[in-house]
Amino acid sequence: MTPRKLSSHVPRISVESPSRLSSVDIDELCDSAEGAIRSGGGFGWLTPPPRSVMEDYWRGVQMIPERHLIVARLDKVIAGSCQIVSPPRNNEAQAFMCQLTTFFVAPWARGHGLAQMIVAEAEALAKSKGFTMISLDVRSTQDRAIQSFEARGFVRYAVNDYYARVGSDYVSGFYYHKELT
Repeated sequence: MTPRKLSSHVPRISVESPSRLSSVDIDELCDSAEGAIRSGGGFGWLTPPPRSVMEDYWRGVQMIPERHLIVARLDKVIAGSCQIVSPPRNNEAQAFMCQLTTFFVAPWARGHGLAQMIVAEAEALAKSKGFTMISLDVRSTQDRAIQSFEARGFVRYAVNDYYARVGSDYVSGFYYHKELT
């Protein structure tokens, strides 16, 4: 491709809730998650775990009925993800609320609006499952994720000064919720 053709490329973006992950999907999820972890946005991991651990993690997500995976693709390659987690069935008092978790966009795919699209799809999925409230928590250092959540109307309701530990330093965490109307 010539530089002119490259500059006119319009990326193809899609967001979906796959019912099954192929081996290619798992590989792309691992690659994207590893990139996000290395850039400081790794949903709990500070350094990428061994590839087999990451692959097992994504395979396991498919097996848990309370977890609903959402993936974003940029030019047909998985570039980001999150999950909606339902409360346990025995928790009647909180059956109205789900949690958004494991949110990330790979560094190479940022700047295309994927974060907003992933969160919008998570909200739509939560509503379709009958939830009226969605909550999440995030490290205070994850500025881009925080911007995405706040731009979509999530309200910060608490701060935990000892949310995570990175090396010998504590990192605060922010807690958010949003009413799904």
